[in-house]
Amino acid sequence: VLALLIGVVAGLRAATAPAVVAWAAHLDLMNLASSPLSFMAFPVAVLVFTLLAIVELIGDKLPSAPSRTRPPGLIGRIVLGGLAGAAIAAAGSQSMIVGAGLGVAGAIAGAFAGRELRQRLVRALAVPDFVIACLEDAVAIGGGLLIVTRF
Repeated sequence: VLALLIGVVAGLRAATAPAVVAWAAHLDLMNLASSPLSFMAFPVAVLVFTLLAIVELIGDKLPSAPSRTRPPGLIGRIVLGGLAGAAIAAAGSQSMIVGAGLGVAGAIAGAFAGRELRQRLVRALAVPDFVIACLEDAVAIGGGLLIVTRF
């Protein structure tokens, strides 16, 4: 379930999912030491994923931001959701392949549901997209942190 949910986080904000996983591994909240994903605990991985997440959080607010459901954005979400899902599974002593699959499924669902919900909330609440985008940021970051602290 956690692998699926971290995938949903990736569907909302692609780089946030591996960033929270990397931080959790680095802070020993998740044990990836005996897995092929142990690199995620290294300071350089934490730095790279954190910078990518910050750039994405800023870029998402720009009018020129591409749709998350178009191929480049969706592919990124699928790859990063799969990575984060595999890491969650590895930390829980579960199959990384199943975790990656669940992360991918969550990323796809999160991308499409997140886009639809964001558009509907903007219309229903008559607020600027920026407001709902910031709320979505909070959900992705908070949800990601909640997931990685379940170990």
